[in-house]
Amino acid sequence: MTAPLYRRLAAELREGIASGKLPPGSQLPTEQELGDRYNVSRNTVRLALGMLANEGMITSTPGRGTFVRERVMLTYHATRAEAADRPSDWHTDAYLSEVRQQGRQPSQAFDMRIDPASLTVAERLRVEEGAPVVVRRMTRYVDGQPWSIQDSSYPMDIAQECGLMVPRDIPRGTVRVMADHGHIEVGHVDEITTRMPTPDEASMLDLGTGVPVLVYVRTAYTKDRPVRLTETVFAGDRNRLVYELGHLEALYGRDVP
Repeated sequence: MTAPLYRRLAAELREGIASGKLPPGSQLPTEQELGDRYNVSRNTVRLALGMLANEGMITSTPGRGTFVRERVMLTYHATRAEAADRPSDWHTDAYLSEVRQQGRQPSQAFDMRIDPASLTVAERLRVEEGAPVVVRRMTRYVDGQPWSIQDSSYPMDIAQECGLMVPRDIPRGTVRVMADHGHIEVGHVDEITTRMPTPDEASMLDLGTGVPVLVYVRTAYTKDRPVRLTETVFAGDRNRLVYELGHLEALYGRDVP
């Protein structure tokens, strides 16, 4: 069966974007120009552009036109980014180091609050449902573009002991600070799912209509108890989650930190 005209037009434009013929930031021809070029109706053009907008590939600005969105991927190394024994040259938060190592410019906005533990949080942190937990949120940006939303929840006693109840970022990272107080993370349980974003997430991350989010949940344990629950909501069209396991000298020519 022959695909509808609008799907064929969308496929051709999608190929142009993927191949670089239509680079990020470039402006697409007007609806009239596309209709004349491909000999299709304006309604067909609108349906094709709507598909690409839903996929997060293009964005339209009233009065300016339709532009190709930047879709550069950022790699997040889940196995080593949060380790307390990260290399000594990683003096800053793991996220900042990760982004800079990939030649990009990071920034972030911080917020702290005290929430009653939901059932999900309570089960993972082994606290009573409704018990107060300290939540430290980072809204993170790459080259000024919103990239992810990260909420880290801590049991109240751990947060008080380790000085986490401060309304500012901790440049060294909370993992190292907790380790200084004897709460050394020795194991993690990671959960990775995808879903459609909430309206707030779609707005905060500037997502296209049909773009999902990648949800990465890590429960961190010491030898005795869970001490941290971190949920990171990544924009699904610009993030890659990587796990590196075992000895990879053959890949890097040295041990992976």
